[in-house]
Amino acid sequence: QGQLVQSGGGMVQAGDSLRVSCAASGRASSGRAIGWFRQVPGKDREFVAAISGRGDETHYIDSVKGRFTVSRDFAKNTVYLQMNNLKPEDTATYYCAADTNAVISIRPLRYEYWGQGTQVTVSS
Repeated sequence: QGQLVQSGGGMVQAGDSLRVSCAASGRASSGRAIGWFRQVPGKDREFVAAISGRGDETHYIDSVKGRFTVSRDFAKNTVYLQMNNLKPEDTATYYCAADTNAVISIRPLRYEYWGQGTQVTVSS
């Protein structure tokens, strides 16, 4: 079995920064790519960013490039999503997920384990 436990997030003003963490354990931590998704009520879950199983590749959607950074600490089995210059349209519940292998995918169906979700709210 595998597990992803998220922490961080919260409520901030536009232009502020937040960091969300995703601690992996068990099978979820075994060199898998980790993705970050977000979802707002009434809409599909949206891919945001991901990091490869070896940590040598990252991928972002255009709307967060230059503002968000995904990184991983192998010693702590933790992946981070650093979010800078936040905008109201970034408001969503953010989820981390562990892929079935080490290669990045933007497709939610590729991801096997999911974190519990963390609310990020950005006010204008």
